[in-house]
Amino acid sequence: MLSINSKVVARLDELEEDLTARRKRAIEEDWRGEVEGLDLTLTFLRGKREQARRFERTGPVTPDIPVVPHQKPQLTEG
Repeated sequence: MLSINSKVVARLDELEEDLTARRKRAIEEDWRGEVEGLDLTLTFLRGKREQARRFERTGPVTPDIPVVPHQKPQLTEG
């Protein structure tokens, strides 16, 4: 899964302001499909921003991957 860099949270804030302004205009112009699309985009943006903030608090997680020692193939008699 891709994670967003926590350094871009400020940029996400700017994008949210722009999208909110565009949503307001879409409501005024009665562009219902546009409003729906902007709502969806805002939902994803807010989720990514929260993910970046969580990442700032917890830091990266390195999964432990077990190392399997090299095994010699077993020969079957046949």
